[in-house]
Amino acid sequence: MDSPENAGADSVRERFARAARAERPDLALLCLLVGAEADPAVRAEGGKGADALVDAAQIELDRLTGLLPYAPSRTPAQWAHALAELLGGRHGFHGTPADYRRLESSLLSEVLRRRRGLPILLSVVWMEVARRAGAPVYGVALPGHFVVGFGDPRGEHVLADPFAGGLPLTGQDVELLVAGTAGAPLSEAMFQPAGPVEIVLRVLNNIRAWAAARPEHTDVQLWAVELSLLLPHHPARLRYERARLLVERGDFVGGAREMEAYADMVAAMEPNAAVAVRREARAARSRLN
Repeated sequence: MDSPENAGADSVRERFARAARAERPDLALLCLLVGAEADPAVRAEGGKGADALVDAAQIELDRLTGLLPYAPSRTPAQWAHALAELLGGRHGFHGTPADYRRLESSLLSEVLRRRRGLPILLSVVWMEVARRAGAPVYGVALPGHFVVGFGDPRGEHVLADPFAGGLPLTGQDVELLVAGTAGAPLSEAMFQPAGPVEIVLRVLNNIRAWAAARPEHTDVQLWAVELSLLLPHHPARLRYERARLLVERGDFVGGAREMEAYADMVAAMEPNAAVAVRREARAARSRLN
């Protein structure tokens, strides 16, 4: 967590960049700062607005944790059942197909308020409550559908689907889930625990995809790209996406400059792509005439 003396003075993006590069990144904080960046009213208030949003959500996560009966010696299956009963049952956290059409489904503070969200954000709620309660919990970034695991990922463990209210998943369930969402066969690599930065990048990818399908929301796509670029590990092509968005939004010089920088970056490995991007940069500059 940020120290009280520094948090309020920094912009949302400064806090996000620092949190992403922490020795042990705080998943909840990173997701909440994404939500702070998404809210114009919070951005307008600066550090105080972000503090209020983060504090309220952290208090709610602590409150939910306090409702979980204390039993640190639970088995993985018992942990999964306890979280499903509390969050999916008593508090109604789950997802529906309509949630994929809402930006709020990718914002942790809104998911806590609405009790609805995408699989990955609902999984963040499960993970954060379970972690606070002492459960051995981790995220599993299956293609097309994020779930949570309880126990030892290399030993005894149970997978659960928060989008379905915490439904426990058998091996066959997982196979069908992956085949239905991604059309891909299962592999061992799919079951490896996902780290906080990896999870946040996937959240931002979802936001980018949501905005890309809605041309009136290039502002959302742009800030999602720019937050992604603040992460310590991100695809280099995001720089090109940012450049194209700048041009689309009328910043022809800034976009062309970013395209040229990206072309320089990839020239050694992808010379043809670099030539095409430089051509695109010249076209962007010509639009000033």
